[in-house]
Amino acid sequence: MSTSEQKPTGQPQATQPVPADTDTRDPVEGAELHPTVVVGMATYQRNDDMARTVPLLVAQVAALRGASGTVVVIDNDPEGGARKDFERLDIPGARYVHERRPGISAARNRAIDEAEGADALVFIDDDEIPDDGWLQSLLDSWKAWGCAAVTGPVTSVFVGEADDWVRASGLFDRAHRTTGALNPGASSANLLLDLAALKRHNIRFDEQFGLSGGSDTMLAHALRGRGEQIRWCQEASVTEFVPAARSRRRWVFTRTMRTSNTWSRVAVVLARQDGSIWRARAELTARGGYRIARGSARRALARLRRDVPGDARGAVDVASGFGILMGAYGAVRYEYLRPVPSGRGTHGP
Repeated sequence: MSTSEQKPTGQPQATQPVPADTDTRDPVEGAELHPTVVVGMATYQRNDDMARTVPLLVAQVAALRGASGTVVVIDNDPEGGARKDFERLDIPGARYVHERRPGISAARNRAIDEAEGADALVFIDDDEIPDDGWLQSLLDSWKAWGCAAVTGPVTSVFVGEADDWVRASGLFDRAHRTTGALNPGASSANLLLDLAALKRHNIRFDEQFGLSGGSDTMLAHALRGRGEQIRWCQEASVTEFVPAARSRRRWVFTRTMRTSNTWSRVAVVLARQDGSIWRARAELTARGGYRIARGSARRALARLRRDVPGDARGAVDVASGFGILMGAYGAVRYEYLRPVPSGRGTHGP
């Protein structure tokens, strides 16, 4: 995560130059005519959030210029708990599907299936709302650049109070980049995918990451590994609401460990594919150990100085280091575990 280093540029048009660090591609084939887009939102037991966001998505689809589309809600609750709340919306332009297989990857792949015949698939999380012009900005960027994916910023807003330690941890600091810049990865929290590119390379979300998270990271690596581009659109922003349960020190530590664990596991999977697994594990071991040592030293010094931000950053370093070490040797931190129907245990590998 990083902070903005450059002032965002205006919304790109097909006739505008792109930044020097990007390659020029032809506009999306056929997109200059009238592309169709599906906005997919996976949801799991957040019915109030779903009911708040769906009308906003439908409104953005209806306002599109030079494109048309629809909204699909993918309910990943085995019991289909969002169906009744969705039906109460009674809103044209949106439809509901039920994906019983547990895991975020299964829900994302169901969105790909539901978007068959469309040109682009856009993802947004169910705890987010789109900012003004979000969808149009994503589509205009994609049409102008002809890239495989476009992503943009997510702004976190705390619901209730969050103490200074949580705010200083950096976990909720989000990336800001120059519009048009090549992006090394992408999160499905705010992401447009060119469906022709997915089909061309036979790429889907990797379901081995379905219960831990990280399938969007793997998909981004798969696209880039096949020569495709992911670009940034600063104007295509969404807002994430952070509930009180996530505004706690323990949650910050746990989430940091999970995301670092996922990043490390992705690195191992990619290294195994090219035969460099042992070198990757050595590098990850060194990286994880360094972060634990650095974070521990930071925390010790911060506590002597009563430096709350320093203590928070040090704790995040330690959590990140442990997550990296775990991932390097196959241990998995799960974020999307589900209770099994009988109540005995959870869904998992």
